[in-house]
This record gives sequence, C-alpha cells and structure tokens, in this order.
Amino acid sequence: MITQEQKSLVKATVPFLRENGVALTDHFYKRMFKHNPELKNVFNMGNQQNGKQQTALAMAVLAYADNIDNPAVLMPVVDGIGHKHVSLSIRPEHYLIVGEHLLAAIAEVVGSGATAKLLKAWEVAYFQLADLMSGHEASLYRDKIGQVGGWSGWRPFLVKSKIIESTEITSFYLYPADGGAVAEHKPGQYISVKVFLPKLNLFQPRQYSISTAPNGKYYRISVKKELSSDPNLNGMISNYFHDDISEGDLVDVSSPSGVFTLKDSDRPAVFISGGVGQTPLIAMMEQLINSGSMREKVWIHGSKTPEAHAFNKQVSHWTNQDQALKKYIFYNSADGQVTGDHYSGWVELKQLKKGINADADFYLCGPKPFIEKQYNDLLQLGVNASNIHYEEFGPQSLQLN
Repeated sequence: MITQEQKSLVKATVPFLRENGVALTDHFYKRMFKHNPELKNVFNMGNQQNGKQQTALAMAVLAYADNIDNPAVLMPVVDGIGHKHVSLSIRPEHYLIVGEHLLAAIAEVVGSGATAKLLKAWEVAYFQLADLMSGHEASLYRDKIGQVGGWSGWRPFLVKSKIIESTEITSFYLYPADGGAVAEHKPGQYISVKVFLPKLNLFQPRQYSISTAPNGKYYRISVKKELSSDPNLNGMISNYFHDDISEGDLVDVSSPSGVFTLKDSDRPAVFISGGVGQTPLIAMMEQLINSGSMREKVWIHGSKTPEAHAFNKQVSHWTNQDQALKKYIFYNSADGQVTGDHYSGWVELKQLKKGINADADFYLCGPKPFIEKQYNDLLQLGVNASNIHYEEFGPQSLQLN
C-alpha cells in the first residue's frame, strides 16, 4: 500500500516528467530491449522507430504521477491501454520485466536525484499501477473466452480472399483455420495480426481495424500499401501483406479489442474519415444499414484521388438504398472529376451544402493532424466535445476531450 509520503515523492517528479519524460521512456525501451531482446517480438518496433510509443508511455507515466492521489480517474485511459495489451497477449509477467527496467531507467536518467526513498516510492507506485492494469486486463481476457467463438492469445486464421479495393488499399478476408466460429466484435474494434518479417528476423504485431460489421464467420481487414521507396517499419508490415501474403496463407490473429465503438443512440451519426481511417467507420455504417436503423447518417470522407478511394461503390450503394444517409467526398487531387456532393481539396466541414447538425454523434478517424483539424472545426460549429469520438491509429497521443 502506497503511503502519503510516497505519493508526495512521486508527485514531486511531475515537473521532471513534463520536461524529460520522453528521454526517460526512450532510455527505458533501449535498456529493456538490450536485456530482453525477445520482447522485440511483442512490441511494434515501427512505433519504436517513429517515437510514438516513447511519447505515449511518457504521457501515461506523467498522467499517473499527476493523479497518484486518485488513479481511478485514469480508468478510461487504463481501459484503452488494456484493450491494446490483451490484443498483443500481454500477461502479468510482462509487468515484472517492465517494472525492473523502468525503475532502473529512473535511477539512471535522474542520477543523483534518484534517492533510495524516491526509487522505493516509484516501485510501490508502479506495482500499484501494474496491479490495476493486470486486474483490468484479466477481466478483459475473461470476457473474450466467455464469448461464443471467443479466444485468448493468438489463433491461426486462413486468408480466404484478397480483394483490391483501390490503388492503395487491399482487403483480406480472414477465417479461423480450425473451422470454428469467430467472436462477435463491436463495430469500430480492431484485431492484432502477427507476421514474421524475414528482413528483421522478428515476429511483428500490427493492429488493423475490422472493416466489416459482425457476421460470425470471418473478419475483414483493409490494409493501405505504403508507396514510399523506403517505408518505415509499420509500412513494411502493411506492404508485407500486399506483397507476400496470398490467398491460402495462415496468419496469427488476436480476438477483437478496442474502445472506439458505435454508441447506442438515436441521434444522427456523422462519420468523418481521412484515407484508410475510414475502415472502422465502414464497419459502424454497415452495422447501422444492416440493422435497418432510421437514424440520420452522414458519411464524410477525404481521399487523395478517386483512384485511391476505397469502398466508394459500397457507400454509394448504401446511399441509394437508405434515404437517411447522405455522403460528402473530398479529393485532394481529382483532375476535374469533382461533381455533385464531391469536393476538391481537404475535408472542410464548412463547405458542406446542408451543414452540420451539432446535436449528432461524431466519429473521427484518420491521421493525427486530420483528427485535430476536424475536432477543432466541430467545436467551432457548436458541437459539444462529449459528442465527438475519435481514434488515432497507433499509440494514443491525442488528448482532445
């Protein structure tokens, strides 16, 4: 049990963490991978390369230190991280390894200021957080195995179909290799897929949104190919799917996770996406269409070009089928092909002919700058922040609500 004196010592490190948190977490990860290189097969090394994981962990450590008196306020964050962890099959023993290297990193980075009392305070604080996290994750694991078709850890899936959706995006239809059922996901959730990359000599996990409504038989992921001549590690994994995964191949898959899901509501639903960010929103819209929902629905999507635009025919079919659905498409470069409810340039909500219903539920997904712009534009249009839901792909660094 952490004492009041220990809480005070942890809180006293908040200014240091604000200034040096990323340097601390960067040192921590380098130390951990040096001493426990097997964990490179567990962590997404692409997010190590681009610094997103170090930043996300620094923000989490800072938030915990700042709220050490009442860590319960962090439960929404704990829930989101917990879903990521169970998707990657993180177990209690991993917390022991992380704790060892995090405490050592604090001692090494803080230097002479890391007194025995301070290190002890952080040790107690860390394992209090580890107990909170692993306890929550245990309940998530129980929920998974309690579902029809549910499972924990990794399960082999067969790639039955590989469908080209656009010049950039290809869909993969994944069926359980054991012939069993699949757990019903909540529209908006993701699965982790683990593949072996010979170039790195590592297994690497990657989260992909499920781009279809629940069906009890398969999951579909829709993967964007990175066109750069020198893609980062995340791009290497996506390109591995495009270039090296064929119909009939097996991949390891974790059961659906994630907290960015369609809310149970009667209010209008507005979906705003950029690029491949539409994948979780496609699942949400399909669920509404399949359920016969009469809710007003608005689909707003931005793509580079008409050729790069995936699922355009599907959304157009839904629009013709459902009079309660309106769509607005933005193309950065359309070469004169923009007509009707299609616009040229980046997604600009103020250009919409019928405007925005501020009382709707809004779902945003896309690159970080895209989400920030749309979120702030919605606030300016009078939308309450509590009605705006968003997901940033990769480690979470946005704190807008």
